[in-house]
Amino acid sequence: MEKSIHNTLLTQILKTKKGRLIFPSDFKGDASADAIRQTLSRLVKDGVLKRLAHGVYLLPQVDPVLGALYPSTDDIAQAIAKRDKVRIMPAGVNALNKLGISTQVPMQVVYLTDGKPKIIRAGKRTITFKSTTPKKLSTRGKICSLAIQALEELGKAGVTPEIIIHLTKILQKENKEIIKGDAKLAPEWIAQLLYSITEKMK
Repeated sequence: MEKSIHNTLLTQILKTKKGRLIFPSDFKGDASADAIRQTLSRLVKDGVLKRLAHGVYLLPQVDPVLGALYPSTDDIAQAIAKRDKVRIMPAGVNALNKLGISTQVPMQVVYLTDGKPKIIRAGKRTITFKSTTPKKLSTRGKICSLAIQALEELGKAGVTPEIIIHLTKILQKENKEIIKGDAKLAPEWIAQLLYSITEKMK
């Protein structure tokens, strides 16, 4: 029976695209939860899978020179959020990078979440999920949400005229009324900055 479960899961896994994340819930109905966990752990020991965190596995794509290739941190974060049915939002240096304010690609990225906090390691990179309040995740605009997180990371003293010009340019892609609505959820100094940007928009 144990060998049968092992072969069933292994067959399914090897049919999937390399570089894909694997979760125990992918095999719900094939065996008991304990049997699935034990089989996945055995496949990690056999080198078939890599464990990124508790309940998060990777079927690695292997480059002959670079070794195991990992999905982007954003792909990993989105896949975990989808599995856990939670909301996430890039924060800190991660938000700065996504907006083009910083060109530095962070090795440690942070996402705010309404789920449980956790840390995922993918090669040399680390993904940290930090629990936050529902208010922080209630913003509607994708760009505006990133802008608020980026500005919080910079702090009022770290916002230069060049950054304001950059934000004004990219926020043109966001609906003005959405920006105004999201501003109400931001710290006062960020809200005032966003209001002043909307006044310059057409």
